[in-house]
Amino acid sequence: MELGLNPHHNVEALARKYAEDGIVRVENLFPQETAEAIYQLLANRTPWHLVHSDASGKHCYYRPEEWAEKPQPEKKRILTDTMERAVDGFAYLYLCYPMIRAYLEKRDQDWPLHQMTEFLNTPEMLDFTRTITGESTVIKHDAQATLYARGHFLNVHDDTGDSAERRAAYVMGFTKNWRLDWGGNLLFLDDGEIGRGFVPSFNTLTLFKVPRQHIVTQVSNFAGAGRFSITGWLRDDPK
Repeated sequence: MELGLNPHHNVEALARKYAEDGIVRVENLFPQETAEAIYQLLANRTPWHLVHSDASGKHCYYRPEEWAEKPQPEKKRILTDTMERAVDGFAYLYLCYPMIRAYLEKRDQDWPLHQMTEFLNTPEMLDFTRTITGESTVIKHDAQATLYARGHFLNVHDDTGDSAERRAAYVMGFTKNWRLDWGGNLLFLDDGEIGRGFVPSFNTLTLFKVPRQHIVTQVSNFAGAGRFSITGWLRDDPK
């Protein structure tokens, strides 16, 4: 698969928009055939891991085979505990593929989107996001693929990071034919109120400055599809 950005982006205009309030959405990020190929790989060829927050708000991963082997009562307990923590604290539940970790550990070497992990850290992509955000110190893009299915969510957080190494966050959307009432919306909070928001979409890139409070609303139990994306941060800590 050939990876490269759509050559028709007006980067200067996008930078001006980002400078206004630290948020911008880029439409038609890739050529359509490239975006379609990425969607097909996410929808049909990705070994999704279940991830949820533990009591301290940290990641708990389960590879597909690990989750499949758990007894049903234990699965129910994990999911119930996660939901209960979300009532008045930070919690999340969704499916992911840890792109950077898998790449460095040489996992799933036939997974085609390892090419995306490499592309995200090419001069083309780094220069694109650095120019739009004005964050000239950024040296790498973190990355994970995500799938929010029915019941999945990510509640209020600000993406500060353990060492304040994140200059901005990004969401590449590869979601098709999404309805507003299916949930899964990216909402930005200003003083406890919804300031701006985006419905899941296809072939888009949302960039926003961090720290900034935001949520991914729970995907409804009647959603007719999954919310696919590749997400991560623009970082300036060492390689």
